Amino acid sequence: MTEFYTITRLGHQGDGIADGPVYVPRTLPGEVVSGVREGQTLTGTRIETPSEFRVSPPCRHSRSCGGCQLQHASDDFVADWKQDVVRIALGAQGIETDMRPVHTSPAASRRRATIAVRRTKKGFLAGFHGRASDVITEIPDCKLLDPGLLSGIPVAGALALIGGSRKGVLSVILTLSDAGLDVAVKGGKPLDGPLESALAQATEQHGLARLAWDGEVIAMRAPPYQHFGAARVVPPPGAFLQATHDGELALLASVQEAVAGARRLVDLFAGSGTFSLPLAKEAEIHAVEGDREMVRALDGAWRTAQGLKRVTTDARDLFRRPLMPDELARYDGCVIDPPRAGAEAQIAQLAQARIPAVAYVSCNPVTFARDARVLVGAGYTLNWVQVVDQFRWSSHVELAGSFTMDHITSK
Repeated sequence: MTEFYTITRLGHQGDGIADGPVYVPRTLPGEVVSGVREGQTLTGTRIETPSEFRVSPPCRHSRSCGGCQLQHASDDFVADWKQDVVRIALGAQGIETDMRPVHTSPAASRRRATIAVRRTKKGFLAGFHGRASDVITEIPDCKLLDPGLLSGIPVAGALALIGGSRKGVLSVILTLSDAGLDVAVKGGKPLDGPLESALAQATEQHGLARLAWDGEVIAMRAPPYQHFGAARVVPPPGAFLQATHDGELALLASVQEAVAGARRLVDLFAGSGTFSLPLAKEAEIHAVEGDREMVRALDGAWRTAQGLKRVTTDARDLFRRPLMPDELARYDGCVIDPPRAGAEAQIAQLAQARIPAVAYVSCNPVTFARDARVLVGAGYTLNWVQVVDQFRWSSHVELAGSFTMDHITSK
């Protein structure tokens, strides 16, 4: 039976929510919709009264692909909504601050993506999974990916034909580098001599910079460098990298502003040096990261760069062994960029250390707000938050926040 609902708000996954609650994908607040209710989801949705913020999706794959949740909303609406997500998360912790205008990366600028590939009777199927589905949607006209990444989708398919199983799905991480495509494959057939030889030939045939198969580097025609400031880094295969170069620079600018003037910085969850290496132009850095291969990449890049101050490194699990206040006491600035879970254990020690300036980069407003409450409770002020939208048209929210310790300017 057809039922009618009015959308009252968007959830954190970008779904419209009506009273009930009833979840209605691809809708906006204020819209009147109709459809058939199945559990808590409305299916066969028809927009009876559209929102003034509704637009035609720019990508023809928008309804079948699970990569974007908000292409039906105007850019201004999405930016305001993402700010509100952060504002509400902070408000739940009793925190108010200055919210700077959202910085949104341009379309066709994603330099890294994970492509799902399945072998078929006629060849292969490569693209993104559909919404809440195992179905793979082909994306030849994707408006998110850099054209260089789009050109890698047929390569992912070719690799599936060489080493994929008809029963499984390959996960192919494509990353743009200075030397071309850097490819890391997961879920392939076990390596043996013939497969390794065929993959090495494919690396040459498709002009790949590097090919890794389930963590093992098969071939490297040229080092797949990434530029972090003045340094050239070769991250481990499939390692974390900010989604767009534009977004990386926006986050870096916020971090640099937040710790401006610091001369001894500690960078926690430092990765391969996204922030450490550019910041080393002005300050000495101690970079701490749990992944030893990423630490090795960071250290190697610093040793070959010119004009940088000293960078020391430590491979350390900050969830199990956070830096303690006595270890943090020597620094006058801190950068922290944890995964989605936040950094509860490390923040507790950081709050006691009372480092004058802290730049916190986060991909989860809820855990950011939780950790911010601890810092504010210890005497820090959250001066401002900058939302950086690298995943445009998605529900994903990234941000940088500036904290300073009241009445402390230096150590």
